[in-house]
Amino acid sequence: MSSSPSAAARTTPRSALRGAPGGPSARASRLFLPLIAVCTAVTAANIYLAAPLLPLIAHDFGSTPSAVTWLASVAQLGYAAGLLFFAPLGDSVNRRRLVAVLALVAAAALVAGAASAGTGTLAATVLVASAATVVPQLLVPLVAERAPADRRARHVAAVVAGLFAGVVAARVLGGLAGQAFGWRSVFVGAAVLTAVLGLATAYILPVERRRRPGPLFAGLAALPGVVRHSPDLWRACVRQAGMYGAWSALWTSLALLLAADDGYGMTTAAAGLFGLFGLAASVVAPLAGGLVDRFGAAKVVRSAYLVAAVSVPLFWLGGQVMAALCAAAVLVHAALVASHVANQTLALTTTSAPATANTAYVVSGFAGGALASALAGPAYGHWGWSGVCAVAGAWLVLGWTATAVRRKR
Repeated sequence: MSSSPSAAARTTPRSALRGAPGGPSARASRLFLPLIAVCTAVTAANIYLAAPLLPLIAHDFGSTPSAVTWLASVAQLGYAAGLLFFAPLGDSVNRRRLVAVLALVAAAALVAGAASAGTGTLAATVLVASAATVVPQLLVPLVAERAPADRRARHVAAVVAGLFAGVVAARVLGGLAGQAFGWRSVFVGAAVLTAVLGLATAYILPVERRRRPGPLFAGLAALPGVVRHSPDLWRACVRQAGMYGAWSALWTSLALLLAADDGYGMTTAAAGLFGLFGLAASVVAPLAGGLVDRFGAAKVVRSAYLVAAVSVPLFWLGGQVMAALCAAAVLVHAALVASHVANQTLALTTTSAPATANTAYVVSGFAGGALASALAGPAYGHWGWSGVCAVAGAWLVLGWTATAVRRKR
């Protein structure tokens, strides 16, 4: 983002300083974005690794699936803690070392989880692994920093596509692999992939100096001030909280509709395959990046909200009509990822502390999603699928109107 010589020195890969055209530096440059995207997919998958394996874990521990569902919440809690404590460090420490250390910690925790003999031990390992799985949020600011200004959103979109691909892989491929080889093998496989790709990514990252003096966790303390002094960042945080909340309410409750006797009565495996609609996000991400670079973030977010607003009544109709449900699933993923690419690009370029700003942005979106999900469950219990759709619609209205009021001040 800065064009000063010192900034350039900080963001130049070590191999580029000594390589020749066509040599190691050229290969590192070509591998930089694809490898980060793949590493993002693998590490993001760790957050959702336990969710499709819960029935197998329950059977192994002599329990019931409903008695171990809290393990998925532990993963989310761990990720939130990692975002708050580790993601801001991207502004103050060498990311090469931090990425390597976090990848190894996550891999070790996953191996320990595979060897656990009870849910308590497994929960502790899932918590640690998820907290260390903030590598994508350390890499996105770096990608935005290195990208040419006219292609910055497209580069960010490549990483976002990797993130959503990892989420889909965890839900679909993780469940299939668990059924074939057991949940412990899935954990070990994830550990190996996390370690290998994490270390490979760390190797090609730029050599960096510590860019800001002060306490190690100064970024965490600076979060409120960074948001308060940047209206654009505040707007991105609130709008993505509304968008992610709407998506989360619908997507986390969808399994209830698909598997319920008074719904579609699908098996767990069939309901899980419905997650393949999430691939729409990976397809839309690069398109959204190009649109942001061409038309600006504000227009893309506005369009994304309109698409999401259309998807909510389609989801409601999908309670009875499968075709409407499928169409709504595609639209809501397209809206979510387009909004995410636009808002995250804005968050990364609106302050002088991109890692801290990115942390504020991601935590805000996560908080909006978690709260909407918490409300969607009781809403489904009281009013059925219509209640879930109402929560999603309300979140979209809140996310947009809150920022519209702020903008007029």
